[in-house]
Amino acid sequence: MTAASTANRVLVLAGPTAVGKTEIALSLAQAWRGEIVSADSRQIYRGMDIGTAKPGRAELALVPHHFIDICEPDQDYSAGTYGREARACVARLQSLGTTPLVVGGSGFYIRALVDGLPAPHASDPRVKAFWRQQIAERGTEAVHARLAQVDPESAARLHPNDTQRIVRALEVHELSGQPLSAFKSGTEKPADFKAILIGLTRPRETLYERIDRRVDVMIEQGLVQEVERLRGMGYGLQHNALRTVGYQEVFSYFNGEIDEAEMIALIKQHSRQYAKRQLTWFRRDPRVHWIDVEGKGLEEILAGIGERFRSV
Repeated sequence: MTAASTANRVLVLAGPTAVGKTEIALSLAQAWRGEIVSADSRQIYRGMDIGTAKPGRAELALVPHHFIDICEPDQDYSAGTYGREARACVARLQSLGTTPLVVGGSGFYIRALVDGLPAPHASDPRVKAFWRQQIAERGTEAVHARLAQVDPESAARLHPNDTQRIVRALEVHELSGQPLSAFKSGTEKPADFKAILIGLTRPRETLYERIDRRVDVMIEQGLVQEVERLRGMGYGLQHNALRTVGYQEVFSYFNGEIDEAEMIALIKQHSRQYAKRQLTWFRRDPRVHWIDVEGKGLEEILAGIGERFRSV
């Protein structure tokens, strides 16, 4: 690839969980002498290794990674914050003559990096459900008081009984890292580079088989023990980081709500559902160029990515 052919372009390698992004990204980064900018909303947390399929020490030693292990599980870190910090990281790597490769499956993170994250687009049903549950358990006054801490302007104009708008304001804050009142125009400035979005895919049946195998490996590697360590450190489902597939189910197991077999079955089921949501998200974006990696060798896949990157 010549400098002229790829000027100001940044590869964004996306796709569902277990499709094979890690192996392909590592090989690509080595071939292109690049560094990986992770776009995974859970791999940023320390101690959450097995359940997030985080790259291991050997993989991290092969290629420099960014946005891995940057937060504790009880720290707030939003898609909006990621977008701003990842843009700065990409710019710094480019200034050093290093090729940044954005890799991950978190749609909000990728959107925040590439397009910004305007308030109207900041939405996540899991976040909504959490705050609705908080209202049910703690009451409207307590949740309104939380809003007053993070977004005093919105809290001042919303009655404590206006739960729908309170939940919305808290949702926007959690996802964007900014109060809803900070969004005036409803638009964000896009990144100053051209993102070349390439999505990796496999036939659904094969993808689901890979997901099931991955969950079995996670259990063998000690996922339950990992969650037990996190619980022993005081972390739990009150923290957004742990309200995710693979961790929620283990906490349900600890609480006696399900047995071990049910726990494993639910992790597999919820992981498959998550992969389906990821594919739906990325397929809505017409900029994504899809590559079916099933049955292809690594060299063929890398060649296909390089060709798309140059020709788009």
